[in-house]
Amino acid sequence: MKRFLIGAAIACSTMLSASATFAADLTFWTWRQEDKAEYEKFFADFNKANPDITVKFEAFEATSYNTVLSTALAGGKGPDLMMTRTYGGIESLAGAGYLMPLDDTKIPALKGFSEPALASATMRSDKTLYAVPAASQTMLVIYNTEIFEKNGIIEPKSWDEFIAACEKLKAAGVMPFANGTATGWQNETIVSALTSSIMGKAFYADLMAGKTDFNDKRYVEALTKLKEISQYFPDGFVGLDYASAQQLFTSGMAGMFAGGSFELANFAKQNPELKMGVFAAPGLKAEDEKLVGLFYDSGFGGNAKPKDPEAVLKFLNYVSSKDFGQAFANGLNNVSAVPGVTFDNPLLAEVAELNKDSIPYMTLVNFRYGEPTGSNLIQAGVSKMLNGQATPAEVGKSMTDGLSAWYAPFKK
Repeated sequence: MKRFLIGAAIACSTMLSASATFAADLTFWTWRQEDKAEYEKFFADFNKANPDITVKFEAFEATSYNTVLSTALAGGKGPDLMMTRTYGGIESLAGAGYLMPLDDTKIPALKGFSEPALASATMRSDKTLYAVPAASQTMLVIYNTEIFEKNGIIEPKSWDEFIAACEKLKAAGVMPFANGTATGWQNETIVSALTSSIMGKAFYADLMAGKTDFNDKRYVEALTKLKEISQYFPDGFVGLDYASAQQLFTSGMAGMFAGGSFELANFAKQNPELKMGVFAAPGLKAEDEKLVGLFYDSGFGGNAKPKDPEAVLKFLNYVSSKDFGQAFANGLNNVSAVPGVTFDNPLLAEVAELNKDSIPYMTLVNFRYGEPTGSNLIQAGVSKMLNGQATPAEVGKSMTDGLSAWYAPFKK
């Protein structure tokens, strides 16, 4: 009997050991606490297909996320899976060797992703991909359709029509725009949302080719028009923070909000009765191409030294699939980076259509790779301009001079 009990204990121990070998408990880190419920649904779906793998959701404060993540990874205590930033935001992690290199041999579905999506998660120096692109965001104008209809306003086709719409709303006692600029990053947002069509594709192409800089008259004119339309922001908008600006729009006190497509889900959550539309802010003339600003804001990455590399790759293959992309778009009301996804939400479908005519959200996409970043410079410059402390030309010069510290085409 004693020998039997010893044998049974050994057999049980062996079985438990084998079970531990084949089971994987993965951790997933993100800055999106508000998405927890949806991600737990995603993880449950993944677990159905992979019953030996579980994924645990953990979220951290957005502004400190990169610091928390890099510190943990440096100490060997980071997550197996993580939401990554894009462009310059991913390079510090990838450059330090913290992220698993990826390619279409490990994740075949990557072959179908767009070149701009892949570029957002690719290290420039080694041309290596370090995350599966998650979502794109679009800088545009969101408007209250009921307010527009009540006041006989249609989507403007020229800058003069845009100004006329603002005047009509103002005369009716409605704030044309809800935007405030006390929250720094909103100063950057409104540039892309309101002036992409005025800058135009030719300016962006010349900028990237090193043929011009931010002193270009096309860029200065775009900032001049931003200054012009800011007169239709709320009184005291320079002291109005982001949350308060959102409330002005969702409460129906303002007709428009210049911002990102990421606002749509949040606005709908704040006011389920709110009826919204979207449009690309127009150029100077009706025949000018109407452009939105586009960027990819996140990706799914794997730890370079995970406990279970095979399990991590299974998850990364899952988030690159059309099934996941569809669930992501429907559940989080975001434009998934996965190709072939359709949109149940008609507003998202409209955003996806607008994305066909776009230029990159350039201060984020192209100028966050050194210090000072383009984002820091434009946020400070627009703040001064709207406070009457700088002209549009001076902002363009400060952008060019600041970026010349690290951006080779601007160096004298």
